[in-house]
Amino acid sequence: MARRTKTPVSFDAELSALPPELRWREWMGRVEAVIFASPEPVTREVLARVVGRDCSLDLLIDDIRAELRGRPYELVAVAGGWQHRTRKSFAEAIQVATGLGTDDPKPLSPSEALVLLCVGYFQPITRSELSAFFGKEISRDTIGHLRRLGFIAAGPRSPQPGAPYTYVTTKEFLTHFGFDTLRDLPDMEALEDAGLLSKDRLLAGDIPLGLMAEDGGDEDPEDDVLPNVET
Repeated sequence: MARRTKTPVSFDAELSALPPELRWREWMGRVEAVIFASPEPVTREVLARVVGRDCSLDLLIDDIRAELRGRPYELVAVAGGWQHRTRKSFAEAIQVATGLGTDDPKPLSPSEALVLLCVGYFQPITRSELSAFFGKEISRDTIGHLRRLGFIAAGPRSPQPGAPYTYVTTKEFLTHFGFDTLRDLPDMEALEDAGLLSKDRLLAGDIPLGLMAEDGGDEDPEDDVLPNVET
């Protein structure tokens, strides 16, 4: 089993020999470099390894974000960590220059998006509960596609007779749709009160603008080993 990389003994995280202003600037540089070098969101625990014990990472991140104002990329909180992302206003320029993003590698049909939306709000939820919600059977193909995309995974077994598997969203779901935690999903009651969301609208295929704005073989979880799911 691979061992976790340890912080070198000679690494000076505190930088106590530097004046406060220079120390802060160095910590900012370290944190931004670590985030920039990582293909995945970087957690607070990882960043804490390269700054002093008394350093406020929240204030440090705020200062980095302030310096990035006006740049074509920004520092965002996503999936429990931080990540550099290009600003949406430059998406078309990137597509024209590189072709990236012209073919969505993770397409969702309207029905799949609706199922994913319901899993996000009502997890853990079984396939039969999803079927009852929509008034028609949700196929294993639909569930299997969402699992292959990495957006949902098998959750704990339900206490219902037969102990069927439930489904929950994953860290990949948070990362792909730009959520830091599930608490960032729009508040269900507020949407209902505002008339923006209702069961009738969901069943009609009407996904409220902004809920799933970034995305327009049969698998059976009973054969799977339950994964470690991060939500």
